[in-house]
Amino acid sequence: MNEKLSIIVPCRNEVEYIDAFMTSILSQEVPEEIDELEVLIVDGMSEDGTTEKILEFIRKDSRIVLIENPCKTTSKGLNLALMQASGIYIVRMDVHTEYAPDYIKMCLKELLRTGADNVGGAARVKAEGYVQAAIGLAYKSKFSTGGAKFHNEHHEGYVDTVPYGCWHKHTLARMGYFDEELIRNQDDELNLRIIRNGGKIFQSNSIRSWYYPRNSIIALFNQYQQYGYWKVRIMQKHRTSAAGRHLVPAIFTLALLVTAFLTVIDCACAPILIGLTAIYLGSSLIASILSCNVLGKIKYLPIMPIIFAAYHFGYALGFLIGLADFGLFSGRSGQYFTELTRTVRKTSRN
Repeated sequence: MNEKLSIIVPCRNEVEYIDAFMTSILSQEVPEEIDELEVLIVDGMSEDGTTEKILEFIRKDSRIVLIENPCKTTSKGLNLALMQASGIYIVRMDVHTEYAPDYIKMCLKELLRTGADNVGGAARVKAEGYVQAAIGLAYKSKFSTGGAKFHNEHHEGYVDTVPYGCWHKHTLARMGYFDEELIRNQDDELNLRIIRNGGKIFQSNSIRSWYYPRNSIIALFNQYQQYGYWKVRIMQKHRTSAAGRHLVPAIFTLALLVTAFLTVIDCACAPILIGLTAIYLGSSLIASILSCNVLGKIKYLPIMPIIFAAYHFGYALGFLIGLADFGLFSGRSGQYFTELTRTVRKTSRN
């Protein structure tokens, strides 16, 4: 058949995890439809020794190719890999995720079986340490993420988006690859274009991977600020409204801020502020209890409301800043949250 599959991997400053990831990826089961496999690692100018680690693997395995990404952004890195990829199938992978040994095999199987334009698995999570485990637990709650289907590891069927992805290369070429303006949300934006062009995205239970979330509340807050901010740019570009799960945090936060301001001017507004605060705290407490109601999870209850707040108010603040910065539909370019959140860190999955 002489068919080739290309794995594309954007990375930056992953010295603590690149060994385990490369060992895992090189031991993946090769689909029977594939005669040749190539691994394109796009390094965003790492400063922690990641590049040297990759070069060590290249000396041992000729299937690995290192590509430099001076722009450092994920979307640019993905496109650099796609331009060099020679496979007719593309699988995207990420260093901060663990993969089942048959991940690639099942991706291709589901792509060919369903005829979908993109396939992937649910966003399962793993954690190291108390805070990261709590963040991962909150990640699965509808209260934090709004119930998007890709958070449900039991769901199988057509969805709006999936983590990472597997495509025919010609599908990506037809879509124009990833939007290089977007620092975040480039996967969601690509999937939006696929659906708007009549394509389908399929989530399969047989495609298994485990994502490591941020391991600090500040890092989580910063991450979701970027998600909220760049969501506005996607809305602007595609002249589309956001789903309720994207709007509720911003609307509630704006109402809270306005009410707090009015309370300073006139204390008669204080009952409204107290009421809004009570509604949020009560909802957060209930969601925290429901998330921690399994034996062994109760220990995360004290920190869970703080984590939910980081999800909600991080996203809301980014969304509101995005509305102001992009001027709604004025066509302005983003001025904020263009810095990468993944920098050199010695003790955390970031």
